[in-house]
Amino acid sequence: MTKTIGEIVAKDYRTAQVFKNHSIDFCCKGNRSLEEVAKKHNLNIDLLSAELNEVQQASKGDRLDYQSWPLDLLIDYIEKKHHRYVEKQSTVLKQYLDKLCRVHGQKHPELHKIKDLFTTSSGELAMHMKKEELVLFPFICKMAEAKQSGTALGTPHFGTVSNPIQAMMHDHDHEGERFRTIAALSNDYTPPEDACTTYKVAYALLREFEDDLHQHIHLENNILFPKASELESQLSALV
Repeated sequence: MTKTIGEIVAKDYRTAQVFKNHSIDFCCKGNRSLEEVAKKHNLNIDLLSAELNEVQQASKGDRLDYQSWPLDLLIDYIEKKHHRYVEKQSTVLKQYLDKLCRVHGQKHPELHKIKDLFTTSSGELAMHMKKEELVLFPFICKMAEAKQSGTALGTPHFGTVSNPIQAMMHDHDHEGERFRTIAALSNDYTPPEDACTTYKVAYALLREFEDDLHQHIHLENNILFPKASELESQLSALV
């Protein structure tokens, strides 16, 4: 079976950089084949494969094998690393963007659009993460416990785990699109020639935020969610 680009990154996250270099979305749109993305981006499939192979053949000492992690460990990692990062950096970035708009907004009106988009994104992400932490993640952990203990699991109020998963993936698509717009407005986070230090730091933090969001979404869309759906199917077969 042909692997999707999401599955390729799920197996070895270092390949993510290859896709980033070619502006290929491996998180929100990770369900495409290598052939599909090569054609869409006018890339030579053989050269793209060679780049991926080169990364995969490098030392594996620094690679975290998320695929092998138990679901409760992966959830804990997502919450502690990515959810906390979003909570902390959203506040920091909004302060930077407020200042940039006050000082440079008249000469660089795109800053106001960037600020509005980021403010919306941070608010949406906050609600999104709470839904995961209060509803979806606890149920996935309950499924993992049920399988381990061999006990029956009642039907959740949302019916099947695929329902909240689809809602979360829909949110991910929106955030991916929002950050593509931010990247375009900021010239891929490239400060203008007259940029002060605050300007440069703000753009660097925005780029870092987007990179973290990509990995965050990847871990959920391409690893956690498929494994949760598979686990639910396994539990259903035991009833």
